[in-house]
Amino acid sequence: MALYQAGATLVELGERFSVHRRTVAAHLVRRSVPIRRRGLNEARLAEAVELYAGGLTLMEVGLRFGVSQQAVRRALAAEGVTIRPGGRRARISA
Repeated sequence: MALYQAGATLVELGERFSVHRRTVAAHLVRRSVPIRRRGLNEARLAEAVELYAGGLTLMEVGLRFGVSQQAVRRALAAEGVTIRPGGRRARISA
């Protein structure tokens, strides 16, 4: 609990104690410790919107910023960005 409150992530704690990050989260929740939600901060959000509008996928944007594609989806949707349907992108032939 103290390590998490000092800034350690769920993944770091999971690796340290050889358990899954969800197990770490479950222990913290049982002890009424609020779970931090990792996502895009304001400085990164504008760039993420621009990258997505430029054609990158949610996953590619997430990889660029070290967050999940779900975190990117939530952040972009909250900004009013229309999320494209999933699936393969069409190839452009020259």
